Amino acid sequence: MLSIYILTYNEEIDIAACIESVMLSDDIIIVDSCSSDRTLEIASNYPVRTVQHPFESHGQQRTWMLESITPKYEWVYILEADERMTPELFNECIAATKNPEYIGYYVAERVMFMDHWIRYSTQYPRYQLRLFRHGKVWFTDYGHTEREVCDGATGFIKETYPHYTCSKGLTRWLEKHNRYSTDEARETLYQLENGTIDWQQLFLGKTEVERRRALKDLSLRTPLRPFIRFLYMYFILGGCLDGQPGLAWCTLQAFYEYLILLKVWEMKYSNTQQSIPSNQK
Repeated sequence: MLSIYILTYNEEIDIAACIESVMLSDDIIIVDSCSSDRTLEIASNYPVRTVQHPFESHGQQRTWMLESITPKYEWVYILEADERMTPELFNECIAATKNPEYIGYYVAERVMFMDHWIRYSTQYPRYQLRLFRHGKVWFTDYGHTEREVCDGATGFIKETYPHYTCSKGLTRWLEKHNRYSTDEARETLYQLENGTIDWQQLFLGKTEVERRRALKDLSLRTPLRPFIRFLYMYFILGGCLDGQPGLAWCTLQAFYEYLILLKVWEMKYSNTQQSIPSNQK
């Protein structure tokens, strides 16, 4: 059996469907970042544990969760409210926990946007560490999101999970990515000043995760980044095959890159520049 952590913040639209997708487990833990909507009220209708903790960052929230909330089982799975578990994925996760070789597993998402699976322009399959042995993994911040630190070998799950990235509407998506772009701009400045490109991982990386992270470091140094990202996603990855939703997705991602660059400029040259957090200096 698995313990399931679900991270939430104002998720009244998604939380019921998310919980119902993981009811195969009898240990579901809602880790809420002090929601102001009906998230916890809706969650109370289900046999789940709920804990609130003020949000600081994605990495810190996950690390606090793992250190402060003891799961019922040795193996845990992290889910966000706009994601779903499938029975096939759950069963494969259960089987994977019986392999003593690995302490964690990466799982790929299927990005759902405008009622369509964005199959091509999302670099599918894009893997994230979601299933792991409790006490063997913790997280650090990177840009608006996090990166895992693993104490042991990791593997990959074949089954995927749907991620409804715009389930709360385009306005919420834009508000969220406006916040994300500030964190990404800070990370960009830090990486440009202190980071390097791992060319070996870029061309010879053994996994999709290693190659993608090296490509990310390269992209931070690429001129005309928003334009190049659109061309890369729409034509090279094949976003044009995703139809109208694919065109909208690629356009939004290019806009997001441009917003990051504008904030990088503001932080470097404007009188309103925002300082880089001390933990990234």
